[in-house]
Amino acid sequence: MEFWYMMMPISGVEIFWPGLIILGWGVGVIGSFFGMGGAWMITPGLNILGFPMAFAIGTDIAHMAGKTIVATLRHSKFGNVDYILGVSMIVGTIGGFEVGAQMVMWLERIGNVTVIVRWIYVVLLTWIAWMVFYDLGKRLKKEKQARESGQDVDKLETGVSWAATLQKVHIPPMINLRVSGIRCSAWLPIFIGFMTGWIAGILGIGGGLIRMPALLYFVGCPTHVAVGTDLFEVMISGLYGAGSYTYKGRTELIAAMVMLIGAGIGAQFGAIATKYVKGYGIRICFGIAVCGCNLSIIFRLLQPYFPQWTTFWDRGSTTLILGLVGLMSTYIVIRMIMGARDELAAKKKSAV
Repeated sequence: MEFWYMMMPISGVEIFWPGLIILGWGVGVIGSFFGMGGAWMITPGLNILGFPMAFAIGTDIAHMAGKTIVATLRHSKFGNVDYILGVSMIVGTIGGFEVGAQMVMWLERIGNVTVIVRWIYVVLLTWIAWMVFYDLGKRLKKEKQARESGQDVDKLETGVSWAATLQKVHIPPMINLRVSGIRCSAWLPIFIGFMTGWIAGILGIGGGLIRMPALLYFVGCPTHVAVGTDLFEVMISGLYGAGSYTYKGRTELIAAMVMLIGAGIGAQFGAIATKYVKGYGIRICFGIAVCGCNLSIIFRLLQPYFPQWTTFWDRGSTTLILGLVGLMSTYIVIRMIMGARDELAAKKKSAV
């Protein structure tokens, strides 16, 4: 059994290394598909595999920085990246990230970092899942009303319209985001960048978990543009975060490199899949993934209150997070293959 475990030189813990490869491959596919680094799965996943929370955060950010470079380049080829929007968020993101990282160091000194970060994850994931499915419910209601009146619903129509309200706030300077088809105050993406950067610094994520929904619901980006632009922003914040946590001595570069073996390839599959799965298809998958990840963290939080079921909580959370990553990435790859097959069939038919 020793073959399946690897000693981490900095944190001093033994890790089940096949779990690292599964996380890397799966989240490479999932993160590129949803437009984020996937740290919202990897950080709790690394913690569940045995990393102390601070090391899980730092190691995940290092892995994420390398993976998102590949994914961003792929999305850029599809025209999914709004660089003006991404650049306008960078200053706020980096400032917020450093504030969050300093908070983690303080929590580690007082000994409460693991429990507090897990509870923040639960609250955040619950809120995001509600927002995704609330929006879906509103959208389905609009579609039903349109069918009853004999009309069609615009494909770009969303269930909630918070972005339309925020776009009416004209605080100079104003910017035109041609790729996204939006005109808004520059302060809107800067503020979103700061808030997502702050939460990213606390949770050890690139910010995509909250930035992608924020771009959808508060800025008003089309889903595929939100995916590509978010990856660009995750790449920038991830590179900065990797340097920051490595300087603080909380990064296991060996584990990050093991995960990158599968992540670089998986990111290619996820990016291509967005060509064939659009709009609410991506949002529904995202909501399901968030719910599953949230449940695995809750299992860990329940463990101290029911110690007689420790084995169940431990194995259940590990199986759930690795199973979720495996099933979701497999589904995305299958959809990609089916979409590519239909595209080739259509081209042959038109050629004939």
